[in-house]
Amino acid sequence: MQRICVFCGSNGGARPIYRERAQGLGEALAQRGLGLVYGGGRVGLMGALADAALAAGGAVIGVIPHILSGKEIAHGGLTQMHRVRTMHERKALMADLADAFIALPGGYGTLDELCEILTWAQLGLHQKPCALYNIEGYYDPLLTLLDHAEAEKFLRPEHRALVLVEDDLMRLLDRLQQWRPPAQEPILKWIEREDL
Repeated sequence: MQRICVFCGSNGGARPIYRERAQGLGEALAQRGLGLVYGGGRVGLMGALADAALAAGGAVIGVIPHILSGKEIAHGGLTQMHRVRTMHERKALMADLADAFIALPGGYGTLDELCEILTWAQLGLHQKPCALYNIEGYYDPLLTLLDHAEAEKFLRPEHRALVLVEDDLMRLLDRLQQWRPPAQEPILKWIEREDL
């Protein structure tokens, strides 16, 4: 594992602990020799994460669409910055550059990135670990929804299990680095036979 992609908010959130934990993640990645791939912003949790990784000597790669870069929220001091045309291109390039994914707290953009990368995992389009850094229980409501989706048979148990969840940073990073992909399944295995 060489690089981890982190999805997170361009806002700082309501509580200082979100920014503190984002900074801790940036520092920990650098200390473990893991590069950071993220959305390229200099504001909110994104900026705190990137600044902390850089300050600790880490390599940081940003991927930002021109429309956001033009609004002057692009980070100016990264190891490398990719400017792309669309949000779709951003997600695809971030996925290509990373060996694993972590979601910090965030809003629609973070949830969109997380859900898309989990969908790709479900379909077998990649075999990279995906994790929630569940700071102060931020993702508890989402986890309840995922459990409900499994109970209502919209998610298979093996696909529900694609989401690693930790509130302890070191355990989270250890689990990502120790993770082994499950046996590859046919792409249509998640569809019930009677639905075909």
